[in-house]
Amino acid sequence: MKISLAVLGMLVGISCAPRAHAQAAQPDGGGIRPGSLPAAWNTGGPKCMEMPEWQVHEYNPDLYILRQSGCTDYEKPFVFLLFGLDRALLLDTGSRRGNIAPQVQLTLHRWLLRNDRAGIPLVVVHTHSHSDHVAGDAELQALNDPSIPITYIAPTVEANQKFYGIAHWPEDPGAVDLGNRIIDVLAIPGHDAAGVALYDRQTAILFTGDSVYPGRLYIRDLAAFEKSNQRMLHFTEGKLVAHILGNHIEQTRTPYLDYPVGTMYQPNEHEWGLSRGVLFEIQAGLEAMHGKPQRIAYRDFSLWPAGPLVKETDESRAAFKHTQKQQLDHMWDQDQAQP
Repeated sequence: MKISLAVLGMLVGISCAPRAHAQAAQPDGGGIRPGSLPAAWNTGGPKCMEMPEWQVHEYNPDLYILRQSGCTDYEKPFVFLLFGLDRALLLDTGSRRGNIAPQVQLTLHRWLLRNDRAGIPLVVVHTHSHSDHVAGDAELQALNDPSIPITYIAPTVEANQKFYGIAHWPEDPGAVDLGNRIIDVLAIPGHDAAGVALYDRQTAILFTGDSVYPGRLYIRDLAAFEKSNQRMLHFTEGKLVAHILGNHIEQTRTPYLDYPVGTMYQPNEHEWGLSRGVLFEIQAGLEAMHGKPQRIAYRDFSLWPAGPLVKETDESRAAFKHTQKQQLDHMWDQDQAQP
């Protein structure tokens, strides 16, 4: 006996009516501009003599992802370079000893050559104000290249409000138009007071800084962090989300296992890109705390209240020093140091 989908839906209590907020009507890409992420990233080895300071990956011809080598700093942050018709946007400037200006300049000039253009203005912005994401600010501000005039936006609440047109911080959204490429901006304090998430309508990527990534999600203001996560959930409802891309990878491919703080070389890294579903997991974990900070491990990340919420212990400081020493002692031949 054949049963129609509508009848089957009534029998099991599921409506088969079209969903008002369906992510995409058909599995045809949803009209977003596609791109690719690498299967694996270089980290901090195995041999630092062979490692460039930055790995550059072309997601598509107008979005480039730069990752700082762990051989320069164990934080290994990601930096993003997006191009519109009128200007380019650099999201973050890397960590200590990154020497980012030459790499950004080279990438920009290659894009100009590829597109037969003489120049393009560059806006330098940040996901938040922590040192491992702003360390390259000074050298980029000092870059004297007539083909790349730079506008610098300080990583502060006031500067973000003004540049993105956020009327009421942190509740209201903002945006910036790069020229036929609109980037929506959400205030997401909690990890850092000046934190923002950027949603690129063209690629449907949500850039979440240090608030969402495969690793330890350091929470410095629990109430603000929970509201910020809710803000991202509400904003993305009904929207396409191709990837959630944060600024680090600290998790391994083994569920619930992360790399210790201070690790340079991470040959078994977790997949970088996350789905919107992780926002629901984070929200459930935050609500389960009932306002009392605690560290909770999940398969792909950990909620990690830090700073004034949970005091750092002598044991954790000792573990960091031990990890850093082991990694630095073997930075020229890390594969020999792996178990």
